[in-house]
Amino acid sequence: MSLVVERMPIPESLDAPGGADFVEMVVVRNAIEAETSGLAEMSPTAQDLLPHWQDAYSPQVLLVARVDGRIVGRATVDLGEEGAVSAYLGVQVLAEHRRRGIGTALLEAAEAVAREAGRTVMQGDGMILPEPGPQLDSPTGHGSVPAGAAAVRFALHHGYALGQVVRGSRLALPFDAALAPVESPGYRVLAWEGAMPEERLDDIARLHERMATDAPSADLEVAPETWDADRVRALDALRAKTGTAMLTSVVEHIASGTLVAFSELSVPPDTALAVHQQDTLVLREHRGHRLGMLAKVANLELLGRRHPGHSWVITFNAEENRPMLDVNEAIGFVPFVYEAVWKKQPVLTLGG
Repeated sequence: MSLVVERMPIPESLDAPGGADFVEMVVVRNAIEAETSGLAEMSPTAQDLLPHWQDAYSPQVLLVARVDGRIVGRATVDLGEEGAVSAYLGVQVLAEHRRRGIGTALLEAAEAVAREAGRTVMQGDGMILPEPGPQLDSPTGHGSVPAGAAAVRFALHHGYALGQVVRGSRLALPFDAALAPVESPGYRVLAWEGAMPEERLDDIARLHERMATDAPSADLEVAPETWDADRVRALDALRAKTGTAMLTSVVEHIASGTLVAFSELSVPPDTALAVHQQDTLVLREHRGHRLGMLAKVANLELLGRRHPGHSWVITFNAEENRPMLDVNEAIGFVPFVYEAVWKKQPVLTLGG
């Protein structure tokens, strides 16, 4: 076996140098995720994913493993913003190439990239289908993953500890809004497709910024993010380069005129693929008014009007995020897969 682990430059476009390699990487990624999730409907195109890798506000590194010149696995390194202490890693290897040291080689290379960037805490996640037998419980007290799963044994072997369990859920479409009636006096909902309205950019930026700190994160290292109107515009521009449609619903606090909740759906043009629930957040100071339900229902109604024909919406939530899980379950989401979120602390040495 001739194994090479190397950094993959991100091409300017799929037609530019490196574009064919990027497409090959996406094919491998999708094959692995279809196996680990049990769903083929979660397979974005290379066109969908390329802008994600071109985001200047979120520096990332992509590594690939080649066996005899063919891509058989990949590792991702999300470095976060300047000053972050942690990096977020992902390692994926095609099933037929596992247990040959390829995952270990990718992980070691990814950790080296993170350390070179000054990150000392390594974190990451991976999807795991439910299995009978002994379970590894989340330290949050919510959720577990099969202790004997290969991905679990791999993470533990390399010094990672389970930090959180995330539930993957899916909702059958079309959505019947009558199943989730909503009333929230003092608030109103707005929804649109595409770029954010200029007059709402500052509020949207504040919601994105709070997403990093207000969502349940257990004992994981979550660095604050800096958002402003320009970053929102940049995100809209990147999203416009994909083949997907972005639907956004927001909730306005009428008395103050400010936005206090939002929810996003990413809609692929191919109706055989699932719609993805992106960020959903209700600001802490406005929780308890069913605003999460209000935002999600509004967006699902917009989805039905603008983009009928899809079969599923996919979403992921921390198992300890019971308020959002309550909303999802009331709407009709059911679990289908879980993510184990891992954390590896730096090894400390004492000077002599």
